[in-house]
Amino acid sequence: MRRIAVLLTSAALAGCTVGPNYKPASPATLGVPDAYSVTAAPTAEDLTAWWTRFNDPLLSRLVEQSRTANTDVAQAVARLRQAREALVQSRSSLLPTVSGSTGYQRNENLRGGGRSFTLPDGTVVDTGGGGSNSYTLGLSASYQVGLFGEIRRTVEASRAQYEASGFDYATVLLSVESEVARNYVLARLYQAQLANARGSLRIQDDNLEIAGFRVQAGLVSSLDAEQARSQRAQTAATIPQIEQQYNAAVSRIGVLTGQAPGAIKPQIEAVAPIPTGPRSVGVGIPADTLRQRPDVRSAERSLAAATAQIGVAKARLYPALAISGAINTNASAIGSLGDAITGSLFAGLTQAIFNGGRLRSQVRAQEAATDAAFAAYRGTVLNALEDIENAIVALDSAQRREVAFQQAYDAANSSALLSRLQYRSGLADFLTLSQQETALLSATNGIAQARADQATALVQLYVALGGGWDATTVPTAPPPGATVPTTAPLPENR
Repeated sequence: MRRIAVLLTSAALAGCTVGPNYKPASPATLGVPDAYSVTAAPTAEDLTAWWTRFNDPLLSRLVEQSRTANTDVAQAVARLRQAREALVQSRSSLLPTVSGSTGYQRNENLRGGGRSFTLPDGTVVDTGGGGSNSYTLGLSASYQVGLFGEIRRTVEASRAQYEASGFDYATVLLSVESEVARNYVLARLYQAQLANARGSLRIQDDNLEIAGFRVQAGLVSSLDAEQARSQRAQTAATIPQIEQQYNAAVSRIGVLTGQAPGAIKPQIEAVAPIPTGPRSVGVGIPADTLRQRPDVRSAERSLAAATAQIGVAKARLYPALAISGAINTNASAIGSLGDAITGSLFAGLTQAIFNGGRLRSQVRAQEAATDAAFAAYRGTVLNALEDIENAIVALDSAQRREVAFQQAYDAANSSALLSRLQYRSGLADFLTLSQQETALLSATNGIAQARADQATALVQLYVALGGGWDATTVPTAPPPGATVPTTAPLPENR
């Protein structure tokens, strides 16, 4: 066994690793600019728990629940566990495979001596009596040396794929968090729109009653009453649609948090304002996306895995060394097993001589796959930058629209109040009143929509910046029985 160990060690040390060594691409190679093309705060912020910035306890509770109970997150955790086991299996190839065997055999001599008996037909049968026992014990080992690094490259690829699965889990986590927050904002928006519609409906009921009195008094024609009835019916028709949209948003939150669609309805039925976050967010510089965005990190690890696979393909062009050995003993008694021991050792070297260019074609195919992985990595980076800039512009747009709608509301509210007084006094017709109240409802809903858009843009910006997970760590598979992945410090050198 000592000779076998020495041979294995010598062969492993003598081996070399073929294929390119992976080096992370620089930001310039990926097309990352030095600054954003839109106005953005250059100082990055810690956005790990961005949902707490809205100061809404229910929103925070729902997001936290989705992080552990969502079914998509559970699937991502399972895929992460599968990737970990693939890495364990790959690492096992670095070590020899050892197996043992044992056996027992009983032999009986049926002729010559021993006891005998006579059958009914007169035949005499000799039972032998000269039996013997045989005990065997064996140990065998085999090892694929991997002279040219095919095993080490395979482990390298598996490790990169495992890390990519961890970042994929984080990507799913961010998506679920943002969906919960977005639907929560929508639910509060629909509550505000329902309140606006019902409030407008009460005013229109009063207008319809006043129009009826004026028609009975002969002050106006029945046209005023019909216009009032038509306006009220149109406003009433919007309520069922808003109720349907509200139900869809609330049901979606229930499913996202791993519950039945109606599970959270009692928690959210009390009307509350649309959540409001900070007016500005520290965005940082574009190169920060290479570290903060988990989808970018996953694409980078996929590129590293594809690069390692080139080495695996190239190693098949060179000789492969396999070593196997066995130790066996055979004795007639258990106590004598160590008296006679035999052993064997075999080392085999194989080399592909002719395969029609298949192996070299595999190398070229893997090189093409690596080029595709780099293009996907670069595309993911550029898409991330696009998401950030679009979210910055969307946030600014929503803030400016809220200011404009507030001005419109102030003007429309004054006009509507004046029109009601003039209509009741007979100084204005119903068409003027209808137009002013329509403008008031539009401005009121515009303010609510702008505030909801502002909150949604904030959520989009937080997620686009990679908020919602700890970017300083690599998510690792949870221990058996756990549902939430653990984290490991980010290695300084790949």
